[in-house]
Amino acid sequence: MPNIKSAIKRVEIAERNRQRNVAYKSTVKTVTKKFLTRMGEYNSKPSEEALTEVKTLLNDTFSKIDKAVSSGVIHANTAARKKSRLAAALKKVQTKAD
Repeated sequence: MPNIKSAIKRVEIAERNRQRNVAYKSTVKTVTKKFLTRMGEYNSKPSEEALTEVKTLLNDTFSKIDKAVSSGVIHANTAARKKSRLAAALKKVQTKAD
């Protein structure tokens, strides 16, 4: 444990930032899993309503990923990779359903 006032403050700030980063990462994982689960359901029973819901979830997921990038939690290239994989997965399911 540090004895200097500024070092104590830095430890507190680092802990606060760590907790924020964990929360953002957890949120990204949660919305991604939600999207993939719903997409699997759409894959088994394709319908126009399900497709609309899946696209909405994809937009929400993209939004959360972008927010994590803007706050510095994940790197921009990591976000681009995640978004690309999700979009490719949706495209694959859509072409199979058509």
